[in-house]
Amino acid sequence: MSERSHVLIGVGGGIAAYKVCEVISQLAQADCEIRCIYTMAAEQFIAPLTLATLSRHPAYGDRQFWSPSQGRPLHIELGEWADVFLLAPLTANTLAKLAQGAADNLLTNTVLASRCPVLLAPAMNTEMWEQVAVQRNWQQVQQDRRYQAIAPGAGRLACDRVGAGRLAEPRELIAAVQSLLHTGGDRDLAGKTVLITAGSTREHLDPVRFLGNPSSGKMGVALTQAALHRGADVILIHGPLVIPLPVSPQLHTQAVTSAAAMRAAVLDVCDRADWWVLAAAVADVRPVQMAAVKLPKQELPAALPLEPTPDIATELGQRQRQPAVFLGFAAQTGEIVAPAWEKLRRKGFTAIAANPIDQPGAGFGSETNRMVLLAADGRQRSLATRSKLAIAHQIYDFVQGCAGG
Repeated sequence: MSERSHVLIGVGGGIAAYKVCEVISQLAQADCEIRCIYTMAAEQFIAPLTLATLSRHPAYGDRQFWSPSQGRPLHIELGEWADVFLLAPLTANTLAKLAQGAADNLLTNTVLASRCPVLLAPAMNTEMWEQVAVQRNWQQVQQDRRYQAIAPGAGRLACDRVGAGRLAEPRELIAAVQSLLHTGGDRDLAGKTVLITAGSTREHLDPVRFLGNPSSGKMGVALTQAALHRGADVILIHGPLVIPLPVSPQLHTQAVTSAAAMRAAVLDVCDRADWWVLAAAVADVRPVQMAAVKLPKQELPAALPLEPTPDIATELGQRQRQPAVFLGFAAQTGEIVAPAWEKLRRKGFTAIAANPIDQPGAGFGSETNRMVLLAADGRQRSLATRSKLAIAHQIYDFVQGCAGG
């Protein structure tokens, strides 16, 4: 982006406010401009000086709002400035005000004075969260397309209650903000079901040893996050992963280990999906036999007989029912475009993402990636090195142009 993105963060009164410090810090380090608003209750949990220091800008509370000031009203200035407005932690009190369109402090006035997407991240005691009135307000605000929801997680809360109500983790909040900066709140995949495969597969020789690859699953998880943030229901079938999965009622997951198990899981659900996105690094071969117990070192075969694993992409490409988007991936070293074109035609993909895994900042385990995207209609687009979440959004932008996408 040629200009820095503007992220406004509204901090509510709750112990989970401490988590927002990491969100502010990480977004500022990602070259976003940050402004913070805090409620009077929030000031009991986190110092305005902390917010100001992390955001590199003065933080605003009700004292600044109600006091005389030069220029335009503060809530108007902040509302027009923001590209994305994050409310975290969102309290039951502020949620009720949003549901009614009330405005009695700087935070709620700024919400009404803005037009940007608003990301709501509630946090509260489980009994509070489960109250009928709170759930009614939560459902009501989501009827407004401006409001994007990131539901609380479950676990041990600060009150020692175990249940729902935990503020989403900073990594989830940051990813959701970054997605909103890309989409502007457009949920262009709403109503679609996206089937995604991610991670590696392992083909075991015995319970300890296996043939595999170094795929971390980070690209597949980024594709999952991006699809969820764009409104899709996601079916994620994944091998071993090195990072946590997003938390969403729209996400349905199944963990597998081998290529055969991934094939069975994919074929079981593929007809329910509008898009197929095959990002998993599936093993090409497996040992002919798997021992039931660990083989002693001296009994390991000098030559290991191998056989092909199921070719999931080819089998899907031969099915009579084809989705609007059938996206494959090609991890390559050296020349990547010509092999990707050949794989696209052979497998029957509508598009393919060619990934140069021998280049810096790309490939297995990295936080960033770069791609060359190819479509069956002849389109081609190169994606420069960016975060895997940003790459995922660019991939979805590209494949939206496929027939029926």
